[in-house]
Amino acid sequence: MKSILALCLVLTVSFTSFSQKKKASVNEKGLIKVSVMYPFAEGKTFDMEYYEKKHMPMVAGYLGSNLVKYTIEKGVASGIPNQPLPYMAIGTFYVKDLSEYQAAIAPKRDAIRADFVNYTNVAPVILVSEVVK
Repeated sequence: MKSILALCLVLTVSFTSFSQKKKASVNEKGLIKVSVMYPFAEGKTFDMEYYEKKHMPMVAGYLGSNLVKYTIEKGVASGIPNQPLPYMAIGTFYVKDLSEYQAAIAPKRDAIRADFVNYTNVAPVILVSEVVK
Protein backbone atom coordinates (compact mmCIF):
# COMPACT_ATOMS: atom_id res chain seq x y z
CA MET A 1 0.00 0.00 0.00
CA LYS A 2 2.84 2.40 0.85
CA SER A 3 4.45 1.81 -2.54
CA ILE A 4 1.18 2.60 -4.34
CA LEU A 5 0.81 5.84 -2.34
CA ALA A 6 4.44 6.74 -3.08
CA LEU A 7 3.90 6.10 -6.80
CA CYS A 8 0.74 8.26 -6.78
CA LEU A 9 2.65 11.05 -5.04
CA VAL A 10 5.49 10.87 -7.59
CA LEU A 11 3.03 10.91 -10.50
CA THR A 12 1.12 13.86 -8.99
CA VAL A 13 4.30 15.86 -8.41
CA SER A 14 5.57 15.04 -11.93
CA PHE A 15 2.26 16.01 -13.55
CA THR A 16 2.03 19.24 -11.54
CA SER A 17 5.61 20.14 -12.49
CA PHE A 18 4.89 19.40 -16.18
CA SER A 19 1.67 21.47 -16.08
CA GLN A 20 3.47 24.43 -14.52
CA LYS A 21 6.17 24.28 -17.20
CA LYS A 22 3.55 24.22 -19.96
CA LYS A 23 1.80 27.28 -18.46
CA ALA A 24 5.12 29.11 -18.20
CA SER A 25 5.87 28.76 -21.92
CA VAL A 26 5.91 31.93 -23.97
CA ASN A 27 3.16 32.74 -26.46
CA GLU A 28 5.30 33.37 -29.53
CA LYS A 29 2.57 34.67 -31.86
CA GLY A 30 3.43 38.19 -33.02
CA LEU A 31 7.06 38.00 -31.94
CA ILE A 32 9.82 38.89 -34.36
CA LYS A 33 12.10 35.94 -35.10
CA VAL A 34 15.63 36.67 -36.27
CA SER A 35 17.17 33.48 -37.70
CA VAL A 36 20.91 33.47 -38.31
CA MET A 37 21.61 30.46 -40.54
CA TYR A 38 25.05 29.08 -41.35
CA PRO A 39 25.03 27.22 -44.70
CA PHE A 40 26.91 23.94 -44.96
CA ALA A 41 29.68 23.63 -47.54
CA GLU A 42 32.68 21.31 -47.84
CA GLY A 43 35.67 22.73 -46.01
CA LYS A 44 33.59 25.11 -43.88
CA THR A 45 33.86 24.91 -40.08
CA PHE A 46 31.68 25.74 -37.11
CA ASP A 47 32.62 25.62 -33.41
CA MET A 48 29.30 24.89 -31.69
CA GLU A 49 30.75 25.09 -28.18
CA TYR A 50 32.08 28.62 -28.72
CA TYR A 51 28.83 29.67 -30.39
CA GLU A 52 26.74 28.34 -27.51
CA LYS A 53 28.90 29.56 -24.64
CA LYS A 54 30.32 32.85 -25.98
CA HIS A 55 28.82 34.28 -29.17
CA MET A 56 25.09 33.83 -28.64
CA PRO A 57 25.14 34.99 -24.98
CA MET A 58 27.15 38.05 -26.07
CA VAL A 59 24.59 39.01 -28.71
CA ALA A 60 21.67 38.18 -26.40
CA GLY A 61 23.15 40.55 -23.82
CA TYR A 62 22.94 43.41 -26.31
CA LEU A 63 19.18 42.91 -26.75
CA GLY A 64 18.12 43.61 -23.17
CA SER A 65 14.47 43.30 -22.19
CA ASN A 66 13.36 43.18 -25.84
CA LEU A 67 14.70 39.61 -26.01
CA VAL A 68 12.09 36.98 -25.11
CA LYS A 69 14.33 33.95 -25.72
CA TYR A 70 16.94 32.55 -28.05
CA THR A 71 17.60 29.09 -29.42
CA ILE A 72 20.58 27.31 -30.96
CA GLU A 73 20.18 24.46 -33.42
CA LYS A 74 22.80 22.09 -34.78
CA GLY A 75 22.11 20.79 -38.29
CA VAL A 76 22.07 17.00 -38.48
CA ALA A 77 20.56 16.09 -41.86
CA SER A 78 18.82 17.30 -44.97
CA GLY A 79 15.08 16.84 -45.39
CA ILE A 80 15.87 14.80 -48.51
CA PRO A 81 17.79 11.53 -48.04
CA ASN A 82 21.34 11.47 -49.43
CA GLN A 83 21.40 15.23 -49.97
CA PRO A 84 23.91 17.57 -48.29
CA LEU A 85 23.05 19.24 -45.03
CA PRO A 86 21.61 22.70 -45.87
CA TYR A 87 22.72 24.45 -42.65
CA MET A 88 25.40 23.58 -40.09
CA ALA A 89 23.73 25.67 -37.41
CA ILE A 90 20.94 28.16 -36.82
CA GLY A 91 20.78 30.71 -34.03
CA THR A 92 17.42 32.35 -33.44
CA PHE A 93 16.43 35.37 -31.38
CA TYR A 94 12.78 35.99 -30.49
CA VAL A 95 12.20 39.68 -29.78
CA LYS A 96 9.17 41.84 -29.08
CA ASP A 97 10.01 44.75 -31.37
CA LEU A 98 12.02 44.83 -34.61
CA SER A 99 13.04 48.49 -34.37
CA GLU A 100 14.34 47.95 -30.82
CA TYR A 101 16.30 44.92 -32.06
CA GLN A 102 17.81 46.95 -34.91
CA ALA A 103 18.66 49.85 -32.59
CA ALA A 104 20.39 47.50 -30.13
CA ILE A 105 22.38 45.63 -32.80
CA ALA A 106 23.43 48.59 -34.98
CA PRO A 107 26.17 49.98 -32.69
CA LYS A 108 27.43 46.45 -31.94
CA ARG A 109 27.42 45.13 -35.53
CA ASP A 110 31.20 45.40 -35.98
CA ALA A 111 31.87 43.57 -32.68
CA ILE A 112 29.41 40.83 -33.63
CA ARG A 113 31.00 40.36 -37.05
CA ALA A 114 34.53 40.47 -35.62
CA ASP A 115 33.60 37.52 -33.39
CA PHE A 116 32.68 35.30 -36.38
CA VAL A 117 36.32 34.23 -36.86
CA ASN A 118 36.25 32.67 -33.39
CA TYR A 119 33.69 30.05 -34.38
CA THR A 120 33.18 29.86 -38.16
CA ASN A 121 34.46 30.61 -41.64
CA VAL A 122 30.92 30.83 -43.05
CA ALA A 123 28.97 33.99 -43.88
CA PRO A 124 25.53 33.62 -42.28
CA VAL A 125 22.18 34.08 -44.00
CA ILE A 126 19.77 36.15 -41.90
CA LEU A 127 16.00 35.91 -42.10
CA VAL A 128 13.73 38.23 -40.11
CA SER A 129 10.16 37.03 -39.81
CA GLU A 130 7.04 37.38 -37.68
CA VAL A 131 5.71 34.39 -35.80
CA VAL A 132 2.16 33.69 -37.01
CA LYS A 133 1.39 30.63 -34.93
